[in-house]
Amino acid sequence: MTKPHVGIADLNLLRVFLAIWDLRSLTAAGDRLGLTQPAVSHALRRLRNLFEDPLFLRTPGGMVPTDAAYRLYPPLAQAFAIINDAVQQLAKFDPATAQRVFRVSMSDMSEFYFLPPLVSMLDREARGIRIEVANIPVQSVSAAMRAGEIDLALGYVPGLDAGCVSQTLFVDEHVCVVRAGHPLRKAKPTREDLAALRYVYATTNATGHRMVEQWLDELDVKREVVVRLPHFVVAPEIVMNTDLAVIFPKSIARRFNRGKAFRVLPLPFSLPPIEIKVHSHTQSASDPGIAWLRDALFAMFHQPQA
Repeated sequence: MTKPHVGIADLNLLRVFLAIWDLRSLTAAGDRLGLTQPAVSHALRRLRNLFEDPLFLRTPGGMVPTDAAYRLYPPLAQAFAIINDAVQQLAKFDPATAQRVFRVSMSDMSEFYFLPPLVSMLDREARGIRIEVANIPVQSVSAAMRAGEIDLALGYVPGLDAGCVSQTLFVDEHVCVVRAGHPLRKAKPTREDLAALRYVYATTNATGHRMVEQWLDELDVKREVVVRLPHFVVAPEIVMNTDLAVIFPKSIARRFNRGKAFRVLPLPFSLPPIEIKVHSHTQSASDPGIAWLRDALFAMFHQPQA
């Protein structure tokens, strides 16, 4: 008996195959595709019948591809990329009239820095555009962009794979922030000056800021931390009303300090620079909407290096 061909009617089955391949989970594949787990299981059964192979084997670590699946994946992924390119090349994107949701990965600090100006621009120029912020672990950003789960990523996201395209917006650095009337009056404090201060430590999911503790330990910089916070937004309010200090990225410190309630002091030692970038993926290179948003972000936030 001749097996039916996998034709246009079965493109959704092939999307299920690719989702299981990427995520190694029927439940996660269903979440991505908007299908129930039973629907994904049914689709997998149809795929197994069509290709006369199990394709994925259930293990404690997830769904493991068979040899046949490894042979199928490259041409299927390439075929879907070609289809996506063809569709996007014919699509037109007018931000003034477009109705679209963009999913953007960013940390809480990036939200604070980027979202107010971005949303203000959209409110003026592209009122049909919606932004959904996704908090994706840094190690998962490449796969999420490749799979179309997110459209862009903003911030310091090291270790992306070769399929990602990144544009540098600016290079950030860490600074010490104290209140405007703080007893420490030096414009350039010494290492000893900073060691004598008492600090607020604010937790954040920003990758670069999370590494500060490690970098300070490596430099043997001692700090007396008297308040540890589960988020960073309240830290400036505490610093403004005490003699405590906080170490923040300079971009965030300047945003907080628009009312000149603080003094932003350079650190007397070097920490690694933080390259803040907008990231996209070659899989979406032909998507005019993503290209527009990426270019808009670059135009709004790019700071040429001196």
